[in-house]
Amino acid sequence: MKKIFTFLAAVLLTATTVAQVGINIETADPSAALDITSTTGGLLPPRMTTTQRDAISAAKGLVLFNTTLNTLQINEGDATTSNWVSLSAATSTTYSIGDIVNGGVVFWLDSTGQHGLVVAFLDVATSVQWGCYGTDLPNVPNVQTYPPVGFGAGIGAGFDNTNDILTDCPDVPAAFAARSLGAQWFLPSAKELNQMYVNRETLEGVSGFTAFSNSYWSSTEHNSSVAWSQSFDNGNQNASNKGYAYDVRAVRAF
Repeated sequence: MKKIFTFLAAVLLTATTVAQVGINIETADPSAALDITSTTGGLLPPRMTTTQRDAISAAKGLVLFNTTLNTLQINEGDATTSNWVSLSAATSTTYSIGDIVNGGVVFWLDSTGQHGLVVAFLDVATSVQWGCYGTDLPNVPNVQTYPPVGFGAGIGAGFDNTNDILTDCPDVPAAFAARSLGAQWFLPSAKELNQMYVNRETLEGVSGFTAFSNSYWSSTEHNSSVAWSQSFDNGNQNASNKGYAYDVRAVRAF
């Protein structure tokens, strides 16, 4: 025990007296607070979804890998007003609403224009229930504000919502239908679905794109008996009985 305390004391003393720290290198570069040297491995930042990221009071300069958008990001805002900017240099291509990417049509873009969300050309299901009527799914956030906003309703929430819905209620029709296109496809959140409505004229103008019907399910739950849907005829976002029959259009990130 005495040796352990001696070791900890030595580490703490070093951390408070040395300006630079080197890992796998005897002398750190004087310009670096932390200098890691390796020819067999890289630096792996924390990985999290957009929903998990948004739950953080992020300091300016915080860096993480967003698994929802599949990109490295840095917060250029602060803990009060975050402003996440994508850093990935895998592509310098910028996109526009209506472009075709990864088998879908772009309906939302982040601030760089290099990453966003696409919607499938066709409905993956018609006239299906949301499912799990009478069950408040434990892992899926309840959103009871109007219009639906916040955790579980925003851009980036649909992927996590879909995963959690299928964990809590595997046979739920709407989420199951969206996921049927593949592991990266999901039932959009209320805000994501609303962005599809906002850009519907551009989307429907793309060759091969099937026009939207009247009403679609989102992955945002209201309570045990109600989930959020989007009317494409009048633009209303509705808290609808989970037993109602609406259509499903899947989306995915790129």
